Amino acid sequence: MPFSDVLASHLDWFADPSAWVALATLVVLEIVLGIDNLIFISILTNRLPAHQQKNARRIGIGAALVLRLILLATVSFIVTLTTPVFTLFDHGFSWRDLILIAGGLFLVWKATKEIHHTVDPEDPKEDIVGRAVSMSIGAAIVQILLLDLVFSIDSIITAVGMTDEIAIMYIAVICAVTVMLIAAEPLSRFIAKNPTIVMLALGFLLMIGMTLIADGMGFHVPKGYIYAAMGFSALVETLNMLARRKKAADKARGIGDAGH
Repeated sequence: MPFSDVLASHLDWFADPSAWVALATLVVLEIVLGIDNLIFISILTNRLPAHQQKNARRIGIGAALVLRLILLATVSFIVTLTTPVFTLFDHGFSWRDLILIAGGLFLVWKATKEIHHTVDPEDPKEDIVGRAVSMSIGAAIVQILLLDLVFSIDSIITAVGMTDEIAIMYIAVICAVTVMLIAAEPLSRFIAKNPTIVMLALGFLLMIGMTLIADGMGFHVPKGYIYAAMGFSALVETLNMLARRKKAADKARGIGDAGH
């Protein structure tokens, strides 16, 4: 078959309005699914020395893009990950389920550890061998890669469920990761400047981890409920932040008036 005919066969979707709707929907969905990954990357890299944070974020997000593109290239294999490999308690567990459970357990463990560090940063028993350790860029990148793999597989399986056009999947993934790359720095700065946001974000990670475990166990929790809860919590925290800023401004104004 001539190359022009092959190219035309892959670009047929350009003239299909439903394909563009699928692309727009998938881009939005991939961006929303990427929020979980971005929060984890932001919290983890903020533990690094300032001069290493930007590079770690770029490497982590770049790795997420590479993983997603590699997985898309093996999409026929990824689809087989949903086939049950064994049954336990009347539930067939697939490789996807096992990956989600492992990723959820890791996320719960990591979020719990970070919460402990946030509450008591001077605790000498912070890590499991009983001695305090500082986060290295290598350790941060390894942890980011582990979660990238879990979120990437879930992301690609979601994409496969929405469209058969591989080109649409590639475009959606590239757009979503580009948005993550753009949003990473502002989000990390915002988290660093607002310590209470850290605890809220860690709470989100705990919830996401438990959701991954439940999904892997066969108990599907609609993503809409999860993001609605996150949105409501973020709204409440925003109101708290505004209240604290107003209180601080009123206090500073009162001190200024007293000085006059």
